[in-house]
Amino acid sequence: MKRTHTIGLGAVAATAAIALATSTAPAIAAVPTDTSELRAAVSADAIMDHLAQLQAIADANGGTRASGTPGYDASIEYVAGLLEAAGYEVTIQDFLFNSFRELSDPEFDQVSPNPTVYEPNVDFITADYSGSGDVTAPLQAVDLVLPPGPEAGSSTSGCEVEDFADFVDGNIALVQRGTCDFSVKADNAFDAGAVGVIIFNEGQEGRTETLAATLGAEFNDPIPVVGTSFAIGEELAGLAEAGEVVVHLQTETLIELDVPTSNLIAETPTGRDDRVVMAGAHLDSVAEGPGIEDNGTGSATLLEIALQMADLGIEPRNTVRFAWWGAEEAGLVGSQYYVDSLTKRQAKDISLYLNFDMIGSPNFGRFIYDGNGDAFGTSGPNGSASIEGVFEDYFDSQGLASEPTAFDGRSDYDAFISAGIPAGGLFTGAEDVKTEDQVALYGGLATYEGEPVSFDPCYHQACDSMNPIRDGADAGLYEALNDAYGGELEYGGVITNVNTLALEQMADAAAHAILTYAMSTSAVNGTGKASPVAGQHVGERLGSHFRR
Repeated sequence: MKRTHTIGLGAVAATAAIALATSTAPAIAAVPTDTSELRAAVSADAIMDHLAQLQAIADANGGTRASGTPGYDASIEYVAGLLEAAGYEVTIQDFLFNSFRELSDPEFDQVSPNPTVYEPNVDFITADYSGSGDVTAPLQAVDLVLPPGPEAGSSTSGCEVEDFADFVDGNIALVQRGTCDFSVKADNAFDAGAVGVIIFNEGQEGRTETLAATLGAEFNDPIPVVGTSFAIGEELAGLAEAGEVVVHLQTETLIELDVPTSNLIAETPTGRDDRVVMAGAHLDSVAEGPGIEDNGTGSATLLEIALQMADLGIEPRNTVRFAWWGAEEAGLVGSQYYVDSLTKRQAKDISLYLNFDMIGSPNFGRFIYDGNGDAFGTSGPNGSASIEGVFEDYFDSQGLASEPTAFDGRSDYDAFISAGIPAGGLFTGAEDVKTEDQVALYGGLATYEGEPVSFDPCYHQACDSMNPIRDGADAGLYEALNDAYGGELEYGGVITNVNTLALEQMADAAAHAILTYAMSTSAVNGTGKASPVAGQHVGERLGSHFRR
């Protein structure tokens, strides 16, 4: 079918092709549906073929598919072309966002007492939306919790203005990850006279690695801000307690305002318009690489599900609307723009939203969003528990273990749950460290050569690619991961950053849930807002980097 005219910047979507539920809309309940034919048709091999195409697009466009770049535009064209040929009603929704990139390699050195040069993207990472600067100054620790508290979020370091009551103007602030947004810590430090900020990870299990922070597109303080590991932060804090520590920070960054990009929406030509089942994944990568796992896997899986539904001639009872979001890595901008652009009338049509962001992690786990909140205390809107149950029941039926993951605002479901839309989805892990217990459930590695191993060792790096060893990953680690999974990381004889076993299992679960809800004839009434924790930062989420 012909592509629908592009929706202009700032325009409110005027067609049923873009619609969203309010807190009063019913969520479709899950009823038994035979999804075996669709699951058999959706294969990891075909999804990997799509990922190879996304890699080729990145290779032809400076190694990235970030929103606002030619690589992203080419990704949109690739997905849209296949969907149009399959008969979907395709709409491109244009919007503007503020982009961020580094113009040169950052620097972080301990000048004294122990001269040390820290390695970029290994020992430290420039915070997204950091300002530029080249400063050398004494380090001053701010309200640290050392040793760290037993639970994540025990530290309020830098969260209150009072934390900086004794801060010396012209120093560099050392703050600890904890309960508040990174931007709050950095802004408070700047207001207190800091000329730079170092944010180190908090220290609990899963919060020790080098911190990839984002400050959000609204941050505009002209100082360098970097994230580092708990070990480096703890060492610097100990040295500062014993005497003066002088450090050097240098960043050169560029924030471009009002950069054009787009979302892609594809809708089945048949199905009830008042019970729309929506499934989404962000199509953009980070600027540092091609984003094959994050989030090529979610994007390619949705594409293959849509294509196979069309090829099988499935006519859903309820309209199915697929979405590929732009500028997720800039702060969930595309999905939030979509939600914000809708009228009340349009907002009555979507019954639920399913999110797929990173579903082929090389050292994977099987995680389901905690819709009922019983694991993390943050529930989705009414109906989200039903979605969680569909995924749990499916994995149980396949003899596969799964675990809940929190609705913590790290992906595109956030705009939906904040608006009271029932939501759920799948995730296979990012920078958190895999435990021995999880290895027993899912295979893989908890450690390699004595060091902990995360679910995705190439998360937000150039090596998130179809050839991570070529692109800078630890060759020994990736060979060990591939061996641990019996060759499941290979495509065309090359080790990739995607685990095809995970991809097959999660794609089948995604196809099962989408078709189950697409064919359902019943509904769950009385949907409402998410719990206060889930919705308290509407419009302020900061993408798949840790928000805090």
